[in-house]
Amino acid sequence: MFKVIRLGATPVSLGLLSVQVYAASSEKTSKKELLKTEELSLYSSPARETKYVENPRTELEEGVSRLRHVLEPYTAWCQDLYVKAMPKLEKAVEHGREGYEFLQKPPGGFYPRLGVISFAGIVGLFLARGSKIKKLVYPAALMGISTSMYYPQQAVAMAKVAGTQLYDWSLQGYIAVEALWKDNPKKKKSGEKGDKATRILN
Repeated sequence: MFKVIRLGATPVSLGLLSVQVYAASSEKTSKKELLKTEELSLYSSPARETKYVENPRTELEEGVSRLRHVLEPYTAWCQDLYVKAMPKLEKAVEHGREGYEFLQKPPGGFYPRLGVISFAGIVGLFLARGSKIKKLVYPAALMGISTSMYYPQQAVAMAKVAGTQLYDWSLQGYIAVEALWKDNPKKKKSGEKGDKATRILN
């Protein structure tokens, strides 16, 4: 029992032991013996000669790369189409949602008016037997007249917009016809002068 206590007490007694350490004087060390921090191996890294070597491509990687290059214009076109079409689709969905909500809670007398307007369109189709132009004009005209009877304010607003658009289109057509009409006589005159010159030379 005495041996176990003696072995356990020895390390504790070494911890209480004081040891003195003396530093060397600066006069004895020469400047040649002192090292700079860059010279210590802890702060400097050895020069490495490394070279990046790319792994050779496999056939699968080359095939995928070729496929990506081939499909790149199509994917760009699809992204561009998506960016252009998304706002229009969102507007269409919004209008559809508004129309659905309107049909869920319609104002009073909406369905009878809708029936009269639809009946006017059917009568227009019945009266327009024969030519295809009549089949387009008669139903649209009769439906427009019956709609303007029930919704006069909206009809006036739409008539103003349609009138300005028709005026713009007619003005553009007039300018185009006038430009063509002015260009043709000049060409004919220059063609006649060229014919006279060739006749004189012959």
